[in-house]
Amino acid sequence: MANSCLQLSGFLLGSLGWVSILIATATNDWVLLCKYGLNTCKKMDELGAKGPWADCVISTGLYHCVSLTQILELPAYIQITRALMVTASILGLPAVGILLMSMPCINLGNDPQSSKNKRAILGGVLLLLVAICGLVSTIWFPIGAHREQALMSFGFSLYAGWVGTVFCLLGGSILTCSSDSSPPSSRPYQENNHFYYSKQGGGQMPAPSATNHAKSAHV
Repeated sequence: MANSCLQLSGFLLGSLGWVSILIATATNDWVLLCKYGLNTCKKMDELGAKGPWADCVISTGLYHCVSLTQILELPAYIQITRALMVTASILGLPAVGILLMSMPCINLGNDPQSSKNKRAILGGVLLLLVAICGLVSTIWFPIGAHREQALMSFGFSLYAGWVGTVFCLLGGSILTCSSDSSPPSSRPYQENNHFYYSKQGGGQMPAPSATNHAKSAHV
């Protein structure tokens, strides 16, 4: 029961983290750029928002973005952020699908529990990869933007990326550590002078004791 609760918690955390990664990937409010104060930049129409896909200008009643289409001329931190965030978004889809099929409440025919545990571990590893991609992107991008221009503050998209990274990291860690893929032991064990054998073991029956031989001889 505890293992099922842990797997469900890891699945929910990983799913929420992946959705946050998708939001961060699709939006451009990663960092806010300005050389002066916030109100001054808004009045002068110099408050800018920068993301992996576009540069935006923010002012009162205006939100205008220019797409970054010249891929070969972009800085390295933007290109790497694009590649890592897209990779994280793509890896999250099979991770969520695999984890959904490994849930205890879903049965695929006569699927043994060991197969479900292996799928849960695989999904957890994919979530950890998503978290690593998101972590590198959300740390490297603001550093690169600050070196290139005057960074004033972080944007909504960057916070969404951090939240998604933490959720995927927690969900992947829970799923990887709480799932046991080892098969049940096939060795016989003795309890209260009775021998038990697993179905896979196929062990031999224990030899009759010497006292039983003696009793049969007297009869």
